[in-house]
Amino acid sequence: MESKTRLMKGLGTGIIFGFLLHRGGVTDYNVLVGQLLLEDFTVAKIILTAIVVGMIGVHLLSDKNIIELKPKSGSLRRTIPGGLIFGAGFALLGYCPGTIAGAIGHGSIDALIPGLLGIITGSFFFAAYYEKYSESINKNNFKVNTLPELFKLNHWKVIIPLSALIIIFLVWLEGMGF
Repeated sequence: MESKTRLMKGLGTGIIFGFLLHRGGVTDYNVLVGQLLLEDFTVAKIILTAIVVGMIGVHLLSDKNIIELKPKSGSLRRTIPGGLIFGAGFALLGYCPGTIAGAIGHGSIDALIPGLLGIITGSFFFAAYYEKYSESINKNNFKVNTLPELFKLNHWKVIIPLSALIIIFLVWLEGMGF
């Protein structure tokens, strides 16, 4: 029963996420390509806004002991191939996985067939080969230090100035007409 509830929560969260991506305009192929060409900064604005909201929200929840932060270790054996596959898919199709799902949700045929095919193919290969190669993939992991850990500071001494800088940058982007 718990796994079914968890799946339903995931589905609900995914639908809300897709709706918000669509409302923000980032399920539109032209907006995504415009970002890649540095002509339309809608995607950057949404990502930076999400970073500020997420950074503050996650740390507030952590400070109140509602959640526990557990940063995962880093691995170049995971990051480099994953980044290359992600980048190739984005360059070929003009969508990332989240925006593909949102674009499919609002009826974009250009995202439906190649996008869904890419998601299914990638999921298949991951499921089929991860267990076999996981030991090799997970070798040479390194601990990822957060900025507060690295500089030995209270996390709010990093979050507040960083949030302020991002907000100033967002206001500047908007003022420049981007």
